[in-house]
Amino acid sequence: MSRVLIIDDDQGLVSLLQRYLRNDGFEVTAVYDHRTGLEAALRNEHDVIILDVMLPGGSGFELLKSLRLQSRVPVILLTARGEAVDRILGLEIGADDYVPKPFDPRELAARIRAVLRRSQENHNESATEETLVVDDLTLSLLARSVHCAGQAVELTGAEFNMLVLLVRRAGAVVTREELAQAALGRPLSAFDRSVDVHVSRLRKKLGYTATGEERIRPVRGIGYFYAVMAKSVQP
Repeated sequence: MSRVLIIDDDQGLVSLLQRYLRNDGFEVTAVYDHRTGLEAALRNEHDVIILDVMLPGGSGFELLKSLRLQSRVPVILLTARGEAVDRILGLEIGADDYVPKPFDPRELAARIRAVLRRSQENHNESATEETLVVDDLTLSLLARSVHCAGQAVELTGAEFNMLVLLVRRAGAVVTREELAQAALGRPLSAFDRSVDVHVSRLRKKLGYTATGEERIRPVRGIGYFYAVMAKSVQP
């Protein structure tokens, strides 16, 4: 049974979600403010966290920033409908996905399953494939860690999943739709900038090669590719 933590001060909504998700086979815990939410999240007792942007005692963004210093647990952010800036900021801070309010509980359940499915698929793949190497970039699939030019790079779960796909197909274009499936476990919807925000963060974190070249390059209107500077990818 997958364990879900809901952090939201709307007790009516939380009660509805608890009933729905429990009936749908999830184990659900709920807290209602920033402080207790962060404490519960940092206990690492949950498989996915549902986090509202607006919380008593501090914003969901602040909580997410603190959480990402210590944990990569998948986080789905609840944002106000129409507030694109909130969604983009949440992804930049480290959210794995978002659902704008108001929403159908069935959509949230589907997003939860998608995030958990991707996490499990990546775990299963890692059990048979230990590392990926391309040039000075090394991904440890078992530890879900990244080293670039000899330095450790901290990535969110979605960022790591995208990078794995890009590196496995280094030198070839990966479409935005494929990256959405790899990182979010769902199709890319119209006007959805999630993939572009995640890739933008990846590019910043990985930086440039020793010769000043970008590692991840865009292909206008299609997607992105990881540029191979030397030998091909090593399994």
